[in-house]
Amino acid sequence: MRNIKLTIEYDGGRYQGWQRLGHTDKTIQGKIEHILTQITGTETEIIGSGRTDAGTHARGQVANFKTDSDMDLDAMQEILINNLPQDIIVKKLEEVSERFHARYNATGKQYSYYVWNQTIPSAFQRNYSFHYPDALDMEKMQAACDKLIGKHDFIGFSALKKSKKSTIRTLDSITIETDGNLIHFTFKGKSFLHKMVRILTGTILEIGSGTLDLDSIDEVFESGVRSEAGLTVPAQGLFLDEVSYD
Repeated sequence: MRNIKLTIEYDGGRYQGWQRLGHTDKTIQGKIEHILTQITGTETEIIGSGRTDAGTHARGQVANFKTDSDMDLDAMQEILINNLPQDIIVKKLEEVSERFHARYNATGKQYSYYVWNQTIPSAFQRNYSFHYPDALDMEKMQAACDKLIGKHDFIGFSALKKSKKSTIRTLDSITIETDGNLIHFTFKGKSFLHKMVRILTGTILEIGSGTLDLDSIDEVFESGVRSEAGLTVPAQGLFLDEVSYD
């Protein structure tokens, strides 16, 4: 039995997210599994490093599947590229240890979020960034990032109402870069809660625009109340850049 690791790039704009759903074929996982099942001749399930929401993109999603097929991996990749929609690309296939698990063995993730910060929206950036027209104070935004970094209970910065599992996460870094009107946020950590990056980004933006005070971050950490944090920015500006493994 072979264990195959996939590195996948996709434009999530047309899809209902990563995870296979019974009522629609518009998922990334479902599309890839359909082609792999045809290639291998047996029902094939892939394990992703984690879910991405509807509309979210990826440059480096990772998944794995097990198969008895002895097909050459270059040939398999060519079939996948030729038969998947053009907005889903399997960039790499590699045979890995039988014990490798794309989700459980992940040691870190990096996400990017893009904001178009100008009064006039962009026709070209609209599918890959969030248009935020308000003036932003970059120093306040950096101060917000500094407060968010570290080990905290992030439930108030997530879409979870409650959880039986721990909601404590360690955020290793947040960086902000600007390229003209485009702002690029980068988030690095071992793992993230549901919609955590989108809510953190919205909170940082609202602190930068003066809608929220910097102290609101401490208040959300203390209360765990989602409504005290900033807006949930839309999915089209979010990219899963890479998944790390030791």
